[in-house]
Amino acid sequence: MSLMGHLLPPTSKPSFTVTSHFLQNPQPTLQNSTHKPIIVPALLSLALGVTLTSPLPVLAIPSLNSQTNLAPPTTPFSQSKTLQTGLENGKIRPCPSINPACISTNPRSSSFAFPLTIPEKSSGNAIQKLQEAILETQKNPKIKILEDTPDGQYLQAEVDGGFGRDVLEFLVKGDLVSYRCMATKVTYLYPFTTALGNSKGQEERMKKITDQLGWYAPSFEAEAIDENEAMDMSRN
Repeated sequence: MSLMGHLLPPTSKPSFTVTSHFLQNPQPTLQNSTHKPIIVPALLSLALGVTLTSPLPVLAIPSLNSQTNLAPPTTPFSQSKTLQTGLENGKIRPCPSINPACISTNPRSSSFAFPLTIPEKSSGNAIQKLQEAILETQKNPKIKILEDTPDGQYLQAEVDGGFGRDVLEFLVKGDLVSYRCMATKVTYLYPFTTALGNSKGQEERMKKITDQLGWYAPSFEAEAIDENEAMDMSRN
């Protein structure tokens, strides 16, 4: 036995053996200490990658720059700004419901007027005589359109009205003249949505034209008078 063997106490061998055994088997402890730090960050990276690459629901997030094609609100005032003229399916248009200063021979009009009857002596140049009567009886008249169409001869004129310019439209076909007289400016009294005016001014305008022409212009009043006269004659 060496000098070192006598100097070391008896418990030094078990202590050395235990220590050497711990050093000779470091692998399980190293594996346990290194696996957790590697797996957890990998899972976090995978979850973050899936989150960033997955498409977001576009409709769930409204965009400030997005534009919606919503129709503007329709009001009687806005409709009065776009009054349509010209023939509709080969016929004179009815009066717009938002324009009381109008008369038309179209049966769909609330302010209905009977068509004019052209006498036989004027049937050859009816459109010319109609144009002359407008120029002679109206204020600041201007003939806008005078053309032949498959549905007859169409004439459109502008004249001074009560609140602006009025439009006169005529369609001569055979021995009848259908027409529409309409104010182009509709006046409203705020905040009400009922337009001001009536059809009396247009009726007086047409009476001047028909008196100048000498053509027969039926009316509800004339029909009522004729009916009353016929009843009186039958009684006598």
